[in-house]
Amino acid sequence: MSETEGAPQGYLTDERRMIRDAARRFTMDEVLPVANRLDPEGGDMPMSLREKMADMGFFGIMIPKEYGGLGLGVFEYCLIAEELARGWMSVASIIARASALGGLPGDRREELLPKVARGEYLGAFALSEPNAGSDVANISCRARRDGDEYVINGSKMWCTFADGADYITLFARTDPKVDPKRRHAGISVFHIDKERGSFPPGINATAVRKIGYRGWKTWELAFDDFRVPASALMGEEGKAFYLAAQNLGVARVHTAARAIGLARGALEDSIEYVGQREQFGQPIGKFQAIRFKIAEMATRIETARQLMHHAASEIDAGRSDPALNAMAKLHASDMAEEVTSEGLQIHGGAGYTTDFAIERYWRDARLTRIFEGTSEIQKRIISDQILGR
Repeated sequence: MSETEGAPQGYLTDERRMIRDAARRFTMDEVLPVANRLDPEGGDMPMSLREKMADMGFFGIMIPKEYGGLGLGVFEYCLIAEELARGWMSVASIIARASALGGLPGDRREELLPKVARGEYLGAFALSEPNAGSDVANISCRARRDGDEYVINGSKMWCTFADGADYITLFARTDPKVDPKRRHAGISVFHIDKERGSFPPGINATAVRKIGYRGWKTWELAFDDFRVPASALMGEEGKAFYLAAQNLGVARVHTAARAIGLARGALEDSIEYVGQREQFGQPIGKFQAIRFKIAEMATRIETARQLMHHAASEIDAGRSDPALNAMAKLHASDMAEEVTSEGLQIHGGAGYTTDFAIERYWRDARLTRIFEGTSEIQKRIISDQILGR
């Protein structure tokens, strides 16, 4: 089956088809075999795979060509992410550790961007806390100015890749006085350089025991009088909330792309399985009940893809719409959980083993309804735009 056939030429140009097809070949040849081997045992994605991704330019998708990147847009970023997620969602996610360009200090961008494009300088995002997930304005991690330094105390949650990253983008409250009517005020953002593979003194890290999203580790970080130079502050003190909100638009459409990739993996694996599995003297793909399941799965994937393409195109055109981004994420993540579950049902008992990748797609699809804003938060964003706050 050929998805996006008949899609508007403005969405899927010949150049974009070439980019998609190259990412697809890379996924099937390089990503999927590694995922099938390492995910069941909880192994980390190897550096050799990251180096091959760098050679493909996947860490520099949105970095300008003059800095060694591909100079492409959010649409191509999501196009590639869908393909990579079809193999392993963690691989589709690690490219985001190079796309958060707002996390780079402005005076070091010319120095750092070429390193980012080569996959040599990747970051981790420390925003959420035990009591500040969907409610970002509830951040309590504290950064106190002390001469030429800031002293940071508090906890961060869900910081994926914090160990392997070369820097951490940290959001902390620099104004201890919280105005109940303006809780978002007083939050600042810091760029913390670190050595890859370890944590500096003053940061204690505990790995989160996840049921999925394998291939790398997710951490809870505890900051205990951790000191950074005052130069680590990015932008104006107390104004970081809007930077976080701005980055979430692209992150949500990227999550839609990842969800679609997972659902596609479930669909394609199911198509292969129903042609091989026989019951009552014939392949189960001959039974109408199974055929209708496949038809519904394919239709739902395509509708989510078209909405995601539209949202990504609007961002590239300078018309990013928070409600549209939320719709793309909401629809794709809900779809992915249902489609991967249906794929597991088609596989029967075999689907409930680690011998087939369908269980990986199912586990990871469930996460897409939680991170980058839960489905309930997306509904609030959408309804607020329609009905007002």
